This record gives sequence, C-alpha cells and structure tokens, in this order.
Amino acid sequence: MGIGSNIGKALLSQAPDMAPGAAVSMLRSILGFAIEGGNGLPGARQAAGKTLTKSDGNVEQAINSLVNQHIAMAGAQGFVSNLGGIVTLAVTIPANISGVAIVQARMVATIAHLRGYDLDDQRVRTAILATLLGQREVDSLIHDKTIPTTPMGIATAPVSDADLEKTVARHLINVLMGQVAGKKLPVFVSKRVPVLGGGVGATTDGFTTWSVARYARKQFPTRRPRS
Repeated sequence: MGIGSNIGKALLSQAPDMAPGAAVSMLRSILGFAIEGGNGLPGARQAAGKTLTKSDGNVEQAINSLVNQHIAMAGAQGFVSNLGGIVTLAVTIPANISGVAIVQARMVATIAHLRGYDLDDQRVRTAILATLLGQREVDSLIHDKTIPTTPMGIATAPVSDADLEKTVARHLINVLMGQVAGKKLPVFVSKRVPVLGGGVGATTDGFTTWSVARYARKQFPTRRPRS
C-alpha cells in the first residue's frame, strides 16, 4: 500500500471519532451527493444519461467518455478541492479527500448505472465504496478475511450487510487519507522546485482515478439484456 497509506493509518488512529460511525456517515454523504448531484454538479444518473445520448446509445463509448471526463476533473486541483466544501463533515479532514472521493464515486456510479445496476440498492452503494479502495487493497482485505468478497460479489449478494459497509468505510478513509499524505511528501521534498511540486497532486489524483475506473469496469460487468 506504500508509505502514503501507512501515514493515512497513523492519521486515522489520531481521530478515533471518525470510525466507524462517522466514517460511514461521511462516505454516505459523499456517495449520495455523487449520485444525486447538486450545486452545479449533475448527479451520476444525469451525467450518464446525457453522455449516453451523445454516444448514440453506445454504452461502452459513453463509459469511455465519462472516465476521461472524471480523470480530468480529478486532476483539476482547484475544482476538486472546492468540492470538499459541499459535504458537511462530522470531522475536519483535508478538503481534497472529499473532493476526490466525490469525483471517483460519481465516476464509478455512472459505470454501474450504465451497466444496469440500481444505484438505490444499498448493496450497489457499498460495492461502489469498495471499488474506491482499489484492487490491491480489496485483494489484501479479502486475503486477511476482513471483507468476504470483491465489489462484484458485494453488489450481487443476497442481502445488504451494514457491518460490511462500516468495514469498507473505515478502510476507505485510510486509503483516502493515505493518498493525501502521499501527495504531500513529494511536495515537501520538492519545495525548492515549485514546478515539480505543483504537479504532484494533479498527477496523483488523475492516476488514482484512472486506476479506480479500470477496476470498476471489471467489477461491474453488464447486467443489461443483449439486444
């Protein structure tokens, strides 16, 4: 998981009120905003529908377009950081955490929606949050028997699991805080080279969003009937 994620765990250990209840509440708010939209940012369903129309009904072409849009959004540091003010959080965290999480959650939700998943289904919502963990983290949690299955398995489970949602939320906070901490380290090291330091955050957010998109495509195979 790397040094950034380890720092994220250390930061989280200093903020026990964030877990598990506050983490679930915060991430539910972020995911709800990503799906429903507001304040000038259309929700996942609306974005998916509009892009699908522009793609002449070609689902995979629409997904490609949406992924590229969200990678660009994640790389726009000012835009992402400003999104952090939209969600009222129970604890004080870097705005970039909530901003990037909104962008990535919205992107995964559009993929799931276009592939035929019900975004109102709690199983699907938990699966979206699990997808944001990334494949390496999910594989590690499954190996350690911390979570029982992949996002695909969560989305299609017989029933939703509130305890699983709490577990996913706590580990996702670790990952998100670790990503922010990881970006700050090279910025600190490169303080004497402002051009280098300034591009670290945008590059990292763009790359992690691309990685999440790649994983989401695998975890939400189409459920739409073939025409």
